[in-house]
Amino acid sequence: MLKIYHNPRCRKSRAGLQYLTDKALKVDIIDYIKNPMNEKQLQLLLDKLNKKPQDIIRTQEEVYKKQFKGKKFNDDEWVKILVEYPNLIQRPIVEKDHSAVLGDPVENLEKFI
Repeated sequence: MLKIYHNPRCRKSRAGLQYLTDKALKVDIIDYIKNPMNEKQLQLLLDKLNKKPQDIIRTQEEVYKKQFKGKKFNDDEWVKILVEYPNLIQRPIVEKDHSAVLGDPVENLEKFI
């Protein structure tokens, strides 16, 4: 089964979910804003994405610009920041088995599923 880490307020996240729904795929929807991941869960997802925390940061978010832009953090520190501020995580992220992919652009999902 696919899991989608989804923010219903995000246009791109809604587009990713719609794409999966249109394909009639069974999807477990995780609203990671309302139900944030812990550090271990986020690290596991990063491993499945084969990405570092810095690779999934939404740099256009106001909180990023005000608190984090231009500052240096190691991977563990970024994981803690992303757990505390889940709105900084790019979305959607789609996970299956032992891999995951960023669903923006939606074409990434085409190759993934």
